[in-house]
Amino acid sequence: MSDLKTTSTAKTALRYADAGVDIDAGNALVERIKPAAKATARAGVMTGLGGFGALFDLKSAGFNDPILVAATDGVGTKLKIAIDTGLLDTVGIDLVAMCVNDLICQGAEPLFFLDYFATGKLDIDEAARVIAGIATGCKQAGAALIGGETAEMPGMYHGGDFDLAGFAIGAMERGVSLPNQVQNGDVLLGLASNGVHSNGYSLVRKIVARSGLDWSSPCPFAPNSSTSLGHALLAPTRIYVTSILDAIRKDGVNALAHITGGGLTENLPRVLPEGLGAAINLDAWPLPLVFVWLARQGAMTQTELLKTFNAGIGMIAVVRAENADEISATLTAHGEEVYRIGSVVAGQGVSYEGTLL
Repeated sequence: MSDLKTTSTAKTALRYADAGVDIDAGNALVERIKPAAKATARAGVMTGLGGFGALFDLKSAGFNDPILVAATDGVGTKLKIAIDTGLLDTVGIDLVAMCVNDLICQGAEPLFFLDYFATGKLDIDEAARVIAGIATGCKQAGAALIGGETAEMPGMYHGGDFDLAGFAIGAMERGVSLPNQVQNGDVLLGLASNGVHSNGYSLVRKIVARSGLDWSSPCPFAPNSSTSLGHALLAPTRIYVTSILDAIRKDGVNALAHITGGGLTENLPRVLPEGLGAAINLDAWPLPLVFVWLARQGAMTQTELLKTFNAGIGMIAVVRAENADEISATLTAHGEEVYRIGSVVAGQGVSYEGTLL
């Protein structure tokens, strides 16, 4: 015991801050983001930031016999472009979009959102910009930002790197979940994307490296603007919640497919029952210039493009043929660009006619 006592008193007393973790900075960040989180409040929210858990009242939110739906996702290596360019204001929108766009494919209304922000050394200003973007995404989705976690982990992340994860909870009344009653002859309505969204960025980064350009170079697929390549590739994922929820309230929406990793080829079959596939006309919509440029620089085949990227279609609504015009008009009224891209057919998988490239 005497040896232990002598050894301990001879050493300098250590604090958590000496290990690289600043609790005060974390507390300061919470205070900084409280107004942004408060601005996302909606019916059902019972508590704000700062507690050990967040409370939400489903009955106050207007539900009678609710089923909860949960989704979690990240931003992928798109985050690396944001870090390298310092353009941090929209990746939070991406984080929310990736979660809530999945929720609505089940027929659920997003209710609240939680985020996880992990970094090696907390920069309050940078973190606040990211979380402000999350709050913006939540407002677009009608979801409340009611909690989260900021983790400062020296030795795990280096050179300003950080990571994000998002968690969304939604609800729907019992008996109205999607997909439901998809049948041969249903029409496929494609909703335009806002660019690459948040999938395929490992390939995007490889293509940019091959092109010889850097993030600050003038954007080659927007030559008449002052936009940099990095800024253009960080265009935030479109949030379809408001328009899709309104469309669901109409008769005739049988399924929804969020076009993420795997593209049209892999995601659409996820909502089609056994024995049914999809026939898509690739001439039904214009391929956005960002994908034209990526395909040319990467010498990509059309098959690879359709399996890696959204190719300009961020969400597909599978609708009854007799309701297709009304649902298309509803979506268009919300500002969506809607294309009739094909139909449900007997078979399996996705078949294509026409060409994008």
